[in-house]
Amino acid sequence: MTYNAYICSIIHNKMRKKELYNYALAYFAEAMPEPQTELHYSTPFELLVAVILSAQCTDKRVNMVTPRLFADFPTAEAMQHATPEVIYEYIRSISYPNNKARHLVGMARMLMSDFGGEVPSTQRELTRLPGVGRKTANVIESVVFDKAAMAVDTHVFRVSHRIGLVSPRATTPLAVERELMKYIPHDIVPKAHHWLILHGRYVCQARTPHCSDCGLAGVCKYALSPKL
Repeated sequence: MTYNAYICSIIHNKMRKKELYNYALAYFAEAMPEPQTELHYSTPFELLVAVILSAQCTDKRVNMVTPRLFADFPTAEAMQHATPEVIYEYIRSISYPNNKARHLVGMARMLMSDFGGEVPSTQRELTRLPGVGRKTANVIESVVFDKAAMAVDTHVFRVSHRIGLVSPRATTPLAVERELMKYIPHDIVPKAHHWLILHGRYVCQARTPHCSDCGLAGVCKYALSPKL
């Protein structure tokens, strides 16, 4: 470890958690003032479909298949009449297409039967839908309804641990979500959700993090740790 890195590590260790959050959030606000999801959609229903498809799949791949899917099935009313076999042909290049095709048809039918074809706004209601877990529900609450909901995917999980925003004891997505929600002001949680995702996607990548290009390197636990 260089002398400068050593000094920075001392600063990081003495920095209170709230101060670290303030520093990181201020950096993200300047670097990405208006972050947005990279999934392409025009309605809440389309976003819900896209998020279900994005599980263990890249947004880029999802965006390749949804235009044709949305053209033929733009609403829950239209999709409810499809079969999983038909939907499969549209999404066959997506990961786990069989399961997701079943989920999409089941989701559309439940939206029609229980919610009048409209995407609900609460986690309790959203997680009733086939294919919708806590993470997907949090995305919809955050992006569509601008609620303080933190969806923890692999990027958020990795970045939060690397920077030191969450403790090593936060070993599950739910534990990470709860720690982040404890310190992030609720009015900026929807933006913070995107900040962490985009930072993980383009800077703090899993295999080759670009620490030399990161404005948080001076306070980041991972960047300041000695590397073998």
